[in-house]
Amino acid sequence: MSFERYVHMVRPGLKSIGVHRLRSTLTMLGIVLGVASVIVMLAVGEAARFKAIQQIKDLGASNLIVCSVKPVDETKQNKGQFVLRYGLTLGDMDRISSTIPTVTSATPMREFRKEVRFLDLKLEGRVVGVMPGFLESNGLRLNEGRFITSLDNERFANVVVLGAETADTLFPVDDPIGKSVQVGRRHHYTVIGVTQRRAPSAGVGGSLSAQDYNRDVYMPFATDQVRFGKMLITEKPGAIQAERLELSQITVAVDTMEHVKKTAEIIRGLLEQFHDIKDTEITIPLDLLEKAEETQRIFTLVLGAIASISLVVGGIGIMNIMLATVTERTREIGIRRALGAKRGDIALQFLVETMVLSSTGGLVGVGLGIGLSHFVNHFFNFPTIIPPWSPILAFAVSVAVGLIFGTYPARRAARMDPIEALRHE
Repeated sequence: MSFERYVHMVRPGLKSIGVHRLRSTLTMLGIVLGVASVIVMLAVGEAARFKAIQQIKDLGASNLIVCSVKPVDETKQNKGQFVLRYGLTLGDMDRISSTIPTVTSATPMREFRKEVRFLDLKLEGRVVGVMPGFLESNGLRLNEGRFITSLDNERFANVVVLGAETADTLFPVDDPIGKSVQVGRRHHYTVIGVTQRRAPSAGVGGSLSAQDYNRDVYMPFATDQVRFGKMLITEKPGAIQAERLELSQITVAVDTMEHVKKTAEIIRGLLEQFHDIKDTEITIPLDLLEKAEETQRIFTLVLGAIASISLVVGGIGIMNIMLATVTERTREIGIRRALGAKRGDIALQFLVETMVLSSTGGLVGVGLGIGLSHFVNHFFNFPTIIPPWSPILAFAVSVAVGLIFGTYPARRAARMDPIEALRHE
């Protein structure tokens, strides 16, 4: 088919759209909203996927998180004793780091709750004994000052780093750096840094609970062991609770990702030899990452499918309008057939008209969807990430919808009997 003939057949379709501007605009509206909703939905789903996966990646894909877990049946485990003994020990950490060749390092951490006070201001915060790598491994950033160093641990330094909310509560006006805060009833520590505010993390897996880092107080791990010892005593109204907990968590670094799952099984077996009850759990971030990616992929597909329903509705609207257009132009079809137009020419004319409507609506929808995604992100502070493929996919689907729903009206116009079409009033 020559280019001139193709243009000659396309021109009537475009002219018909121009004549009925309002009807054409309303017809395209379904496609516009459908494409825009697909892009916005996929942007929201992608942002949720990125956030969940990033949280797991912060734990390290080649790391293992070994946590202490309070036994379910405390009475049976205690056997009437005043002190509850459970969880990981320094001996466990030494055995893990020295006996398993695939382990490159083992970093301890202990956490407990204590009252933190400055003058007459106080709050109950989470005290965390940490090593220098804690800041980076947990995705934290400093707002001012510095973090715990190896030298602080070696010297058992009486220094702490405050979470953002802790610092705001204890020092609403003053600069906390250099000030002394009281942790518990006896110990005072110099503030050397303040972390940036961070949204609380959701619980990840069965062994990692949700954390609010803003209310934390970080101190050198060695200082925690010396000042508070292995016995943690919590006084509550009418009761005193004592726990012997040496370590809350050990972050185990493995040499390669291929050895992560095998190393986890070895550690699990090693711990079972020295723990009579189940008071430890192992979280494998690599497993969580794979599951999160699969779950978020399904979530994104569901969102896209829901949004695509509006595209189907828009396609039905296009088919409805095109069927009405075929009826209106029955006599024109008869005249064109009488002058020598073939069935393919008639079908192409109406199909082109449908494709122009759907593709134009798709382009407008892509622009609207990108704009709405940025609008939601900027004005509602709701994160959105537009995957590069989503506008292309949404536009391609809109063109496919036009092709599918425009085929039947085009075939119906092409199959009209020329004589009956000329008689149509």
